[in-house]
Amino acid sequence: MSTTQTHDRTKKLVTLAMLSAIAYLVMFLFRIPIVLFLKYDPKDTIIAISGFLYGPLSGVLVSVVVSAVEMFTTSDTGWIGFVMNVLSSCAFVCPAACLYSRGRNIRRAAIGLGVGVVLMTVVMVLWNYIITPIYMGQPREAVAELLLPVFVPFNLLKAGLNTALTLLLYKPVNTALRRAGLLPPAPEGHGPGKKMSIGVTIASLALLATCILLVLVFMGIL
Repeated sequence: MSTTQTHDRTKKLVTLAMLSAIAYLVMFLFRIPIVLFLKYDPKDTIIAISGFLYGPLSGVLVSVVVSAVEMFTTSDTGWIGFVMNVLSSCAFVCPAACLYSRGRNIRRAAIGLGVGVVLMTVVMVLWNYIITPIYMGQPREAVAELLLPVFVPFNLLKAGLNTALTLLLYKPVNTALRRAGLLPPAPEGHGPGKKMSIGVTIASLALLATCILLVLVFMGIL
């Protein structure tokens, strides 16, 4: 391995370690109880950015590291919480990172995140049906009654919020990392045009506001 390759590998590891620390920090600071034992936190936003930067395997790695640290520090759900966190994050991040890696543009990012929203919701409904009865000590029939009114809207709202935040934050984070020398300079003409950036920002803000209002309704605050 050449000196340049070693240097690039070191920068990648440093960046992923930094993003893992940020993901844990936002989980710790901004975790919000929604309903039952379900809590929202924005760590999937940082994990998705990791996947956009370095590919789906890096997103998986950050997810596993953050979930493991969470399990041993702040979580009260033990190994069950670890498994559910990794499944949730990977179902959301991997489709988006895979699509984005095949053509690094905002259209593929948005489509990938949309696929991630649907996949995460389906995966988590299935695994909540399997695992939640063990965690709650309730009959599976009782948990099944909660799938549509509780688990489906919670996961849709969680993924919707993280989609909006990812679209809003990816470009500033990418730019900051390039200026810090942790990423190579962007190729000439790379990235969305100004009109597209404005459109994506407006759409992301609208999605973010809508999801926040729905969460408040879901929590019974509005």
